[in-house]
Amino acid sequence: MLIDLGIIALLVIGIRLFREPAGARVGNFLNIFAMGAAGAVVLFRHPMDHGALVLLVFLTGSAIGTIVAVKVTMIQIPAMVAFQHGAGGIAAFLISFVELSRTGTELTSVSTASGIIGIIVGAATFSGSMVASGKLANRFSQKPVVLRSHSMILQIIAYFIIATSIVAWEFDLPYRPYLLAILIVLSAAAGIVFSIRIGGADMPVLISFLNATAGFAAAFCGIVIQNRLLIACGATVAASGSILTLVMCRAMNRSLWSIFLGTAATITSRISVSPSPLFESSTSSVQDDRDPFTQAIDVLKRAKKIIVIPGYGMALAQAQFDVVALAGQLETMEKTVRFAIHPVAGRMPGHMNVLLAEADVDYEKLIVDLGVINPEFPQTDAVLIVGACDVINPAAVTQQGTPISGMPILMAHDAKHIIVCNLDATPGYSGVENPLYTMSNATLLFGDAKTSIEKLRELLFGDEHVAPSFDAADQSA
Repeated sequence: MLIDLGIIALLVIGIRLFREPAGARVGNFLNIFAMGAAGAVVLFRHPMDHGALVLLVFLTGSAIGTIVAVKVTMIQIPAMVAFQHGAGGIAAFLISFVELSRTGTELTSVSTASGIIGIIVGAATFSGSMVASGKLANRFSQKPVVLRSHSMILQIIAYFIIATSIVAWEFDLPYRPYLLAILIVLSAAAGIVFSIRIGGADMPVLISFLNATAGFAAAFCGIVIQNRLLIACGATVAASGSILTLVMCRAMNRSLWSIFLGTAATITSRISVSPSPLFESSTSSVQDDRDPFTQAIDVLKRAKKIIVIPGYGMALAQAQFDVVALAGQLETMEKTVRFAIHPVAGRMPGHMNVLLAEADVDYEKLIVDLGVINPEFPQTDAVLIVGACDVINPAAVTQQGTPISGMPILMAHDAKHIIVCNLDATPGYSGVENPLYTMSNATLLFGDAKTSIEKLRELLFGDEHVAPSFDAADQSA
């Protein structure tokens, strides 16, 4: 019992260290150790008859996981995380299925019920995660797919799941395995129908929700096999995932129910979005006639306070190292540079934080709380947007009935000048046109974000003062 408590304590401490980039690496290794210790304890308590086979399977799975982890890029991390949630779900429902179908084992009512719930949640998590992973990897359409009578279809599947669960509860061997197989198929169908309706700006919520359901499935699986460590670890993941899901919903000003139903949010009031006057500019009347990079350089040279807003486009361009290098060089010019990260920026919670931490940004600069950073935009001389669209889209606070209506945004349009380093004017993941691009205080540097940032560095500091940046590929090499 004390050993179990010690392993659980190590797991919780490791998770707590994830709160800051400086402690994340230590926390990760601590959790690896805790998981390894948990596996060793289970094997010690429950000797196996076919140890060689289990070892072979373990080594095979580890090899495959290592190869995938080494090859995956930061852009592919969200899809891989979703896939891992699905892997947890399939492991949970397979174990539950085996335990409920095994002969010579007397299960209590609690264990039987937990096994059935583990099958339902695990199978739905597996299929839903595969859909989410496919969307994030651009294998499936990233837009929400709404079927005719979508909610009714989901309800009908749910009724069949409940009915099959009751029958499986009542029937024992040899009929139960067939009923459980039907339950797996129904639950997997429910996961698919549920997930295809979610897309666009709601994807970070789906990712965190699937994280929670994978934890729930593992916890119920632990009840079936009476493993305290699995119950505790699964419950911890379920609790943290649930909290993160609620945080994501709050960041979008949406209820979890409205996101799952695929309904658009509403806004309680409209605000006017008008460009702020250019700060101390004696050349504003001729800015339209100048090269955009010349405008941007002029703005950055005269700016005293600068806020950088990263988005998924920065990940696609692998521009995080160049962005951080530019920020550092601007600071050498005695300018104040801060980073503003929207909670749902990217394709999963914390995506931008991970990218910038990879580029060694000080944690104090990673501002996440919108209530702290938004009041600072009117006093900000320049905002540098790198691959972000939806999280700075004024349509969220001016238009009704869009996928991002009512979502709190970074009020970049309130700044004195805006420099946009996006690929083009195409709408973001939500598909909503961004009126910020048409504002008179916005300078548009459309094209590859990495190339744009590199050119800004060259024009600002010259070739001899610009140290070559390195990208993720260089770092891994």
